[in-house]
Amino acid sequence: MKLPQESFFIFGARGTGKTSLIETHLKTDLSIELLSQENYFKYSADPGLFRRQIENLNSGSWVWIDEIQRLPELLNEVHWGIEKKKLKFALSGSSARKLRRAGTNLLAGRALSKLLFPFIPKELGQDFDLEHTLEFGSIPLIQQSQDKKQKLRAYVHSYLKEEVQSEALVKDLPSFVRFLKVASLLHAQELSLSSIARDVGVKRPTVENYFSILEDTHLAFSLQPLDSGIRVKERMHPKFYWIDPGVVRALREEWGPIHALERGPLFEGLVLMILRAYQSYSNAFDEISYWATPQVEVDFVVKNNSFFTAIEVKSGSRFRTEDCDGLRAISDLKKLKRRIIVYPAIDKQKTSDGIEIMSFLDFCDQLDSGNFF
Repeated sequence: MKLPQESFFIFGARGTGKTSLIETHLKTDLSIELLSQENYFKYSADPGLFRRQIENLNSGSWVWIDEIQRLPELLNEVHWGIEKKKLKFALSGSSARKLRRAGTNLLAGRALSKLLFPFIPKELGQDFDLEHTLEFGSIPLIQQSQDKKQKLRAYVHSYLKEEVQSEALVKDLPSFVRFLKVASLLHAQELSLSSIARDVGVKRPTVENYFSILEDTHLAFSLQPLDSGIRVKERMHPKFYWIDPGVVRALREEWGPIHALERGPLFEGLVLMILRAYQSYSNAFDEISYWATPQVEVDFVVKNNSFFTAIEVKSGSRFRTEDCDGLRAISDLKKLKRRIIVYPAIDKQKTSDGIEIMSFLDFCDQLDSGNFF
């Protein structure tokens, strides 16, 4: 990911490498790490300290505040620094929840907003291994560990302690832990909030809040259905995805080789993470959704300007004609430009009606080429 040349927010789940990215690629004149309790208390006790520090910086200087969500009130001074001093700010964090609650509106457009994701194949190069990624994920903090199993366990526990409990995101932590167990089984599935609430033993609004916490901390996200205009009855519930297959397996306490029932959802989620990463890093397309009727489904429909590409993800080792059912059902979608099936490994080919068949790495290469549409 290339960093913007103007003020920006960069958010992402813990361990995705926000700090390393900024330290490596940005020369800053002032850096403040709010995860440090010393810094947190220092700036909380003396709100004017930050203003005094940036007053003497030259126009165009870069200021970096890490974990900005811990002190949203500093954004008032950031606003002043952008407007009056023409300073540039890198504002990183693992959640925008407190910023939105504080009514900051992310500086009302005065700073770009980017999301950082786990490693994508291009970033790992020759070190990328699909099977290994499905088993352990590709969050940099985990990827660089010698004991990935223990690191994933610690990652889940530190999320509960540092992100949820210390930031007081939930009042009833045991209920949230039960929710995480249930949510770990929902990867790549449509959501029924009422039934989830019954399983967790809480009210539906509480479940809605729990899902919003996962999205705000960038550990998971929902995918909305496409309202296609095709004359069929469409399923209209959002689908739920975790950001990383390793996190899914850690929450389920599943270790070892991938078994058959989990392979499909893990692979589907990985493809979606790659799509969202390219959407964030290079503005490759505008929207991602899914399309489904009671009979068939298309995993992802990507929109760029007014054109669409429909993508089906299959974890099998060979092409089957029935794998095309959803892509053929959506063929009446206006301005549908491409239909693609992605397999873990397969030779490139095309069906007689134009459906493209390709491997996961070929798919990633097309995204990286900038000529996806």
